[in-house]
Amino acid sequence: RGAPHRVRNPMSKPCAAVCRPQPFRQPQRQHRGGQGVFGEGRAAPVIRIALTKGRIEKSALEILKACGYDVGELEAKGRKLIFRTGNLEIVLAKAADVITYIDRGVCDVGFVGSDTINEHGGNFYEMLDLGFGVCRFALAGLRGQDFYSGYQHKVVATKYPVVARKYFSEKGVDCEIVRIDGSVELAPLLGLADAIVDIVETGATLRENGLEVYEDILPVSARCIVNAVSIKLKNAEIGEFLRRVEEAKA
Repeated sequence: RGAPHRVRNPMSKPCAAVCRPQPFRQPQRQHRGGQGVFGEGRAAPVIRIALTKGRIEKSALEILKACGYDVGELEAKGRKLIFRTGNLEIVLAKAADVITYIDRGVCDVGFVGSDTINEHGGNFYEMLDLGFGVCRFALAGLRGQDFYSGYQHKVVATKYPVVARKYFSEKGVDCEIVRIDGSVELAPLLGLADAIVDIVETGATLRENGLEVYEDILPVSARCIVNAVSIKLKNAEIGEFLRRVEEAKA
């Protein structure tokens, strides 16, 4: 099936032959109504899913609903963080924690953005591009400026220092990376940095603050990742779940 997806190079695109194991052994009895994945008389092992809160959560719930799961409790969740529907146990978490839970093996499957995967890496299989949460990493700064002109020391502010360092290293550009956890757009406005590396969807926030995209770096979208051990121990169950997700998102 190939080795787990160890993201040593966080900017590289996953290789389908390595990160996506061979076709799964499908269970003999398919999902029928409320009987569960394996039908009556055979309880399906629980698949624990770490789901990124926020925009990914909302789109993921639509996919789960299309798969036939009852997500009503999640849609009216309040402050609750763990839910059960069918043979799924769903854990709501921040994006970086989803990576940790999958990497450490306390969750089997994760729905998380490729921006987080590229920044944090980990030991897991990247199985599906879920097709939502689409945006991009971009280099941006003050409108009308040329980031690469001149010989002065360059400073770049970002929430994604690993992605930024890798990008500039590959371009052979020596610059200082400053981590910012809040509104990174402020950095060039306040004179802290010459440019920023950030996630851009429409570019509206940049334009409203007198900034513009200098160049795109890397596309971003929501991905489905699977723990390297779970894919072996729960091969049929996870395989059936992924099949249903892929059909639902088509």
